[in-house]
Amino acid sequence: MVFNAAPGELFVIRNVANLVPPYGPDDQPHGISAAIEFAVRALKVPRIIVMGHAMCGGIAALLNGAPAEVADFVGQWVRIAEPARLRAMSAPAERRQDVCEHESVRLSLDNLMSFPWIATAISARTLKLHGCFFDIRSGILEQLGGDGVFRPIAD
Repeated sequence: MVFNAAPGELFVIRNVANLVPPYGPDDQPHGISAAIEFAVRALKVPRIIVMGHAMCGGIAALLNGAPAEVADFVGQWVRIAEPARLRAMSAPAERRQDVCEHESVRLSLDNLMSFPWIATAISARTLKLHGCFFDIRSGILEQLGGDGVFRPIAD
């Protein structure tokens, strides 16, 4: 809905807190990394958008600890964004959630660049990365600019 796309136009990967883990192939299952690899290497998608959003429950779990009822996986998963949490801790308490949500988008973009075949595709200009943030309270969609600042996208 946000991008006014028809079915099949977007390859969408969703997860708790919309996080991208760093590159790290091993003998464990890596669902998000496998989906990214398929999209980039097999489907040759031209763009990846990391989309954060306001009032994210996953980021709240990162900042405040995962609730007991989701202790099996959520706490471990959101720790991927620990660097974003640490950066957000310098913000006033009432702004930490918002800052951490934005910082997690930046971190996921950095993590995407740790995938060698993504870095190669970026260098070859066959792939572009974008960071976006949707404020579900206001309906405003922001995009991360080259200067590192999120700004609203014009209608």
